Amino acid sequence: MTQFPRATAVLALAVAMSLGLSACNQGDADKAAEPAGEEAAATDGAVKIDGLPTEKEQVSYMIGRDVARSLEEVKDELDTKVLLDALESGLAGKDSLMTEEQVNQVREAFAQRIQAERIAEMMAAAKKNKEAGDAFLAANKDKDGVETTESGLQYQVITQGDGPRPTADDMVRVHYKGTLLDGETFDSSYERNEPAVFALRQVVPGWQEGIALMPVGSKYRFWIPSELGYGEQGTPGGPIGPNQVLVFEVELQDIVKQPTE
Repeated sequence: MTQFPRATAVLALAVAMSLGLSACNQGDADKAAEPAGEEAAATDGAVKIDGLPTEKEQVSYMIGRDVARSLEEVKDELDTKVLLDALESGLAGKDSLMTEEQVNQVREAFAQRIQAERIAEMMAAAKKNKEAGDAFLAANKDKDGVETTESGLQYQVITQGDGPRPTADDMVRVHYKGTLLDGETFDSSYERNEPAVFALRQVVPGWQEGIALMPVGSKYRFWIPSELGYGEQGTPGGPIGPNQVLVFEVELQDIVKQPTE
């Protein structure tokens, strides 16, 4: 199960990362032979940014934005006034309103509640996606040109090639586009303008089975049930939700010879 960030830990990590990046960038700047034209200031190393004239202001703003991004996932749980008060008082060295024991208690309770909420959300999404996917596949299997394998994989031949078929041990070169049932594209080699090369054993079962059906030179459309794709987990933090049916258009360009040892 994916662990969700604890706000206090994320805050500290974001600040540390920002400072690390700032130090690296400053080191790179020191190596430069000349200032970067109008982008470089004449005095304290600041670049020209409207509303942020000094390096101190710019670094402060950069860290603030980094922290905001790191807290995006829990932003609705935060009182920003209290957060800023805690930040200011901590930087000023003032006594904390919470003991270490209280900090740990609040942190653990918060993390457990957020995790429980995320699990409930995922379970609800999994149920909804499973029902929608099953209904779609049940209707889709009766459409013209759609074939269903014993495993439940559905496919349609768009162009039939006349080359050899790959085996489970082969590497292949393919062009493909992957979408969800609503048409949203989550991955596409066409958008990258470069075919993908991979071993069939490295991909989800629906791909392994489907590509093995294709002679080189073919283009097929696949409907991959969730149990042959990414299952109940989906891609945590990614575009594929739990129990989602995936749709792929795949061109099998070649079987790639693997280098011999």
